[in-house]
Amino acid sequence: MDVLQVANERMEELAALMNKDVIQPVAEGTNVKVGVDLGTSSIVFVVLDDENVPLFGAFEFADAVRDGLVVNYRESVEVVTRLKERAEQCLGITLTHASGAIPPGTVGNNKKVVANVIESAGMEALYTIDEPTAAAAVLDLKDGAVVDVGGGTTGISVFQDGKVIYTADEPTGGTHMTLVLAGYYGVSVEEAEQNKRTKKDSSEHFSVMRPVVEKMAEITRVHLEKSPSEPLFIVGGASAYSQFKGTFESYLKMPVFQPNYPQYVTPLGIAMSSGSGKL
Repeated sequence: MDVLQVANERMEELAALMNKDVIQPVAEGTNVKVGVDLGTSSIVFVVLDDENVPLFGAFEFADAVRDGLVVNYRESVEVVTRLKERAEQCLGITLTHASGAIPPGTVGNNKKVVANVIESAGMEALYTIDEPTAAAAVLDLKDGAVVDVGGGTTGISVFQDGKVIYTADEPTGGTHMTLVLAGYYGVSVEEAEQNKRTKKDSSEHFSVMRPVVEKMAEITRVHLEKSPSEPLFIVGGASAYSQFKGTFESYLKMPVFQPNYPQYVTPLGIAMSSGSGKL
């Protein structure tokens, strides 16, 4: 699909910068957009120019969010602050604003907590959008559905004429894949998580986790029955396996599309959806 080609070009640019700390000074008066993605297993920080060209990208592994909820406020603030300082050193500017995201359907205090983390890291919190909507911004998706497979949850949003008409979020994600690996191999959750991150093309690993992925596909099937929509896109760090897309297609009996570097789609979309601020 043409939309995937455009998205993949953006993802390649961001992936080339991710955690490289490339020095590229930005002139005063330049408009920038900043996105902060508080994930279950990592926190991602992205800076774009006003044309959505990536200027900086970095992440740190963190145990600050579980099932879409911020459970370690202090660690979240510390990580975001460090990533902000790295970005400022690379770009030669002071970052004054950022946007964040939450799983679809999140209400109440957690939405405020995401904004509070950004503000405690020294930036104004501009917007807090739901994660699949952020992904749809990267895909320029007007009609269709996005499944965002995160560390703690699987979020689904259905779009019509560029607007969200249906959302759902259920607690099955990368953490559950890790728990299955830990139990199967008899290792700690920490060791299983590390193995999951470093062996993304292991067919043995994926065969162990396949039932969890099929459960995610079943969650998707149930919600698409309530609000049918095509095309279907999958994003999120937990889906970054070569066998993931095929498992979904086999289970759902329909085409499934996935951009390159699915783990960076939502952070890029958060930044794209952020209001730009003049330095």
